[in-house]
Amino acid sequence: MSVRVVARIRPLLEKELDKDVIVTADRAQDGKPLTIVKIPSPKNEAEEFSFAFNSVYDQATTQEELFTAEVAPHLKALFQGYDVTIFAYGVTGTGKTHTMRGGLKLAERGVIPRLLSNVFRRGKKLAKDSNGETTVDVALSYYEIYNDKVFDLLEPPEKRTPSGLPLREKDGKTMVVGLSERTCEDLKDFEKLYIEANNNRVTAATKLNAHSSRSHAILRVKVTQTTGDMVRESTASAIDLAGSEDNRRTDNGKERLIESAAINKSLFVLSQCIDAISRGDKRIPYRESKMTRILSLGQNNGITIMILNLAPIRSYHLDTISSLNVSSRAKRIEVREIENEVVFKQLPRSTVGLGGPNVIRQPLRPLANAHNVATGAVLAAKAAEKAAEKADKPAKAFMVYTDKKPAAAPARPVPAVANTSSKLQPPMVITKRISDVTDSALRPSKLARPTQIGLPRPAVAAPAKEQQLSISAAQIEAMVEKKVAEILASRAAELTPPATTPEPAAQPKEEISEDVKRRLEALEKRIEKESSREDGRSEGLRLLLQARQAKERGEEEETLRLYESALPYFPGQTKLLAKIEKLKIKLGKMAPEERTTPRKTKKILVLRDEDGEYDGTEADVEDDVPLRQRKTSKKKVSKASDGEESTGPASPRTQQLLDIVNSRDLALIKGLHGFGAKKAQDLVDVLNLKGDGTDEVNRIASLSQLKMLPGIGTRTVERAYEGLTLEV
Repeated sequence: MSVRVVARIRPLLEKELDKDVIVTADRAQDGKPLTIVKIPSPKNEAEEFSFAFNSVYDQATTQEELFTAEVAPHLKALFQGYDVTIFAYGVTGTGKTHTMRGGLKLAERGVIPRLLSNVFRRGKKLAKDSNGETTVDVALSYYEIYNDKVFDLLEPPEKRTPSGLPLREKDGKTMVVGLSERTCEDLKDFEKLYIEANNNRVTAATKLNAHSSRSHAILRVKVTQTTGDMVRESTASAIDLAGSEDNRRTDNGKERLIESAAINKSLFVLSQCIDAISRGDKRIPYRESKMTRILSLGQNNGITIMILNLAPIRSYHLDTISSLNVSSRAKRIEVREIENEVVFKQLPRSTVGLGGPNVIRQPLRPLANAHNVATGAVLAAKAAEKAAEKADKPAKAFMVYTDKKPAAAPARPVPAVANTSSKLQPPMVITKRISDVTDSALRPSKLARPTQIGLPRPAVAAPAKEQQLSISAAQIEAMVEKKVAEILASRAAELTPPATTPEPAAQPKEEISEDVKRRLEALEKRIEKESSREDGRSEGLRLLLQARQAKERGEEEETLRLYESALPYFPGQTKLLAKIEKLKIKLGKMAPEERTTPRKTKKILVLRDEDGEYDGTEADVEDDVPLRQRKTSKKKVSKASDGEESTGPASPRTQQLLDIVNSRDLALIKGLHGFGAKKAQDLVDVLNLKGDGTDEVNRIASLSQLKMLPGIGTRTVERAYEGLTLEV
């Protein structure tokens, strides 16, 4: 589906007069809705331009009529999982912000408040119809692009960074990193957030607009529908673009000039993207502006609506024509309507230990029980000093590994021994496990548990350690040799086929059929023939060059010999035979009566010049070549076409050109010389405005009538006529 482009003509302001109105809305046929915008040519008031759109709304259109006709029908698709994008485009002072935001009164509300009101109403109805099984959540994100920098409007301006928020690509979509998202329960929550956010948006007064938007504003409405384990998300984006400005008319100051330059640059890049998409270019310059990168016109999936805002008065004449041209090209952009995928909720993943289920791990012990291992005034004093030095640091709940070797911890007193002053054993050397290395920030280490002298150590982890150390190097080498022998034996068994079930012999290659052989031989002969022909042609051209040099030197005998030597390479060449016979007659080797080639005669070409008079010029034309096949200049061909048109009925070439134009076939018109895709489409649109083409009154009857069509001109008709002349 292509981008839906609708035009809206704003009403007149207080200081504007009815006599200055030049933009009007019209319909293709009586009884049908308005689809055409008409505006006179800035060079010729008698000439009128017409632009066709999906819909056109005149000055009397209300906010409710526009929303009901263009936005409301797509709310069903939004709840079905499709993304919807609506953006307003136009010059500054044409009513874009009024269309999107509207006023404070209920009747003047714009597209955005009405969109949210319908979303909440439809969400409540969906929850009621499903008896509470389906819940609809609405979340808002609102940001602006000011001087090509992205700022969050839901956050206060003092929290902004000078560089703005960065952009990133995710799943083929452009995302704003760090953008806040607020949930809305009802329309009151939205109005509160929306009014505060609009106060944060940058606006200023210019000569053309007292409340001119100095940034592009993007509102993103995220609709999430949850039914059991099924979650469906869709997004509605409402974009209020800042208008392009002519600084000669706005009287902008230094700061306004910087803002205007950023706005005009982004809108110029948008027009470049639209032109590149309509031409079918491989590279679309989205990344040259953040606004076009976010909008991604033609790359986004879903439904896209472009609202073109127009000012009806004469002072906006050139800007209005520019906006109409960009919008007419935008309606040819194709957008894919792809439904967002349904996501199912997943159970939380179970955490599995890296060491396996059979590994016995020592439970973690808090630091509070481990450091209290001895009593005494000395240890208490040291602990108090350390606590005083590190009072500002939070107490550690667990002890973790460090790169440095930890100091030996004092031993815990054993109840069986009364004397605690005996010499303590050094702590055991602890080896890190994989889980401790990879997850050291989350898993504290186990403290070494010192044992009393003379007591046996626990034998839980000893068997694995002893078993690992009991394997000698010779045993490891024997195990490796055994494994290698097994692998070699298995490979040998695979290579040697068993005697009972012999494998079938390899199938010989299928021989090439006789038909294919004959074709290959014919192709080889053809290649050899072509190569020999090319060699012969080069040799013949070399002989002709030598003959020309001999002719310039006046050596007629040598020239004749070289011409005859070159004749086998160019058999049946009429000009070469004529030159040979002419030289033979001149040298007395042939009588003039024996000449077989036609002689050249003088003929008069009568052509009309610029003043309408006829001029006779002489030219060498062979008898057997028709006069109409001789090439003439472009100017003479076009004048001849005028002569055919003015004197009596149209010539066959003129009639052929008119038949192609009156057929209104886009493919045939694009095949004419000088007609590209755009000009052919414009010609078909202009002809469709005249009628269906069945009536003789609506058909193009002459070339002069074709030249008078908008956007065609004399030069285009001459090129098309010339192309047909060359093909005859």
